[in-house]
Amino acid sequence: MNEKNILEIKDLSVIYKTDLETVAAVNGISIEIKHKSTFGLVGETGAGKTTTARSIIRLLPAVGHVTSGTIEFEGKDLLALPEEEMRHYRGNQIAMVFQDPMTSLNPVMSVGDQIAETIKIHNPQLKNEEVDERVEETLAMVGILPSRKVEYPHQFSGGMKQRVIIAMALACEPSLLIADEPTTALDVTIQAQVLMMIKELRDRLGTSMLMITHDLGIVAKICDDVGVMYAGEIVESGTVQDIFEGKNHHPYTEGLFGSIPNLKSKAKRLNTIPGLMPDPTALPAGCIFAERCKYATDRCHKEHPKVSVNGTHKLCCHLFDNNGCRKEEE
Repeated sequence: MNEKNILEIKDLSVIYKTDLETVAAVNGISIEIKHKSTFGLVGETGAGKTTTARSIIRLLPAVGHVTSGTIEFEGKDLLALPEEEMRHYRGNQIAMVFQDPMTSLNPVMSVGDQIAETIKIHNPQLKNEEVDERVEETLAMVGILPSRKVEYPHQFSGGMKQRVIIAMALACEPSLLIADEPTTALDVTIQAQVLMMIKELRDRLGTSMLMITHDLGIVAKICDDVGVMYAGEIVESGTVQDIFEGKNHHPYTEGLFGSIPNLKSKAKRLNTIPGLMPDPTALPAGCIFAERCKYATDRCHKEHPKVSVNGTHKLCCHLFDNNGCRKEEE
């Protein structure tokens, strides 16, 4: 494992298997997250982003199974750890902010008790007074009055609930924070406040972060490195400069950028990517994006593309040669 990286995912594949079908949710992805940096995982709903995140902390549903790959956190393969040892990592060294704050909090426990529970589990040596003090410090850190620790989730707005969730995740000052679309349920103004708070806390605590989102604006503002995910695969990855300023892009990434509204244009309709994501129970033999790609050739439908690398920029597309440079169109 590279000492610069806090997390390395190599060739990870995850399926959801039921009596009726097998869903290929994640298909051989590799991700590296550096110490004290933020990696943005971008893609549309159903791409496999949340499955990837849940695989890291080993909280897949009962029908979910990791079929191949390794997830190394500070040199230890998390997938090989016994469950009891994994509990020491989960919530303590690796914490997760889940998508929906409305369903992530226990409605019959005060928010202070829920944060205290996290602290007590990982710090059994602390006295009640010390735990209480930590709870108040954590709430203050996310901009909530410590006196509100006795209140219940229904007494908080959506934005405040999300702050409580973030407080719970940061209560033990984890080395890695996984934020799974933390602003999806919030209005634009509150989104900006929560993102700024996450960025400030990340810088203050020196926490590495995996930011899962479908918003390229969030990626540009928060992330250092980016992976573009489609149908369970990373189709393009690199630094934020590679993705936003690079000359060459995967056709899917082109489509994502083309879908962003242009404030200077008077277009009546937004651009869209035609077609739908392939059925994860029957993925095509060739390129997974071929059916929706305007550049697709016969080769794209028959042969899965290899990854081409140009420095930090990686592309998985037949349009590019081994150095990540665009070929002449066939």
